[in-house]
Amino acid sequence: MRVAIHQPQYLPWLGYFDKMDSADVFVILDDVQYKKNEWQNRNKIRTAEGWQWLTVPVLYKFGQKMDKVRIDNHRDWRARQAKSLEYNYSRAAYFSKYASFFQDLFEKDWDLIVDLNIYIINHLKETLGINTEVVNSSTLGVSSASTERLVEICAKLKADIYLSGAGGKEYLEQGLFKDKGIELEFQEYVHPEYDQVYKGFYPYMSVVDLLFCHGDGSLDIIKEGRKS
Repeated sequence: MRVAIHQPQYLPWLGYFDKMDSADVFVILDDVQYKKNEWQNRNKIRTAEGWQWLTVPVLYKFGQKMDKVRIDNHRDWRARQAKSLEYNYSRAAYFSKYASFFQDLFEKDWDLIVDLNIYIINHLKETLGINTEVVNSSTLGVSSASTERLVEICAKLKADIYLSGAGGKEYLEQGLFKDKGIELEFQEYVHPEYDQVYKGFYPYMSVVDLLFCHGDGSLDIIKEGRKS
């Protein structure tokens, strides 16, 4: 069984869902330390000028775990993001098909960034047609850290293969997987090009850019970037 593990990002990019689709079980690391200025509370969308951030403001204290970080709802981020999506994608071929989800999403009251992210990820998984089982790490009773944490999660799930992101080559203690009889694989993903709502192609946008433009064909396009 192949297991992949990743922190819950906000409106993740294509490679995130390729990693999920490539695994039998995808574990969301919802109880590890929050990483400031990364992808846990923001992502990119396409605009006529190029791209822009969609950012969820958070009330972060240094050292906080992901599941403790609260959203700063004193700032009207939901209305701004709803307007940004409509303004930049209303002409996209499939915007009307998916717009109602985002309308409902931004009408809800969200307290923790982790709950918002997991809700979105699970919805996008279903929308894309990915059948991988998704598990939250907080349900597994794992107490170790760093590479040992990943190995312990894999052992709990009886994995024989761990699918890491490409960056794992730089920081993973690879011998720990070998000691547990777990084969280590690294995701190789080359971003595919596709028609966007504006001329020219900008990679590394949120997967919503692809969905609004290509609808039900989105997962096939995501798989084009997978190096076999």
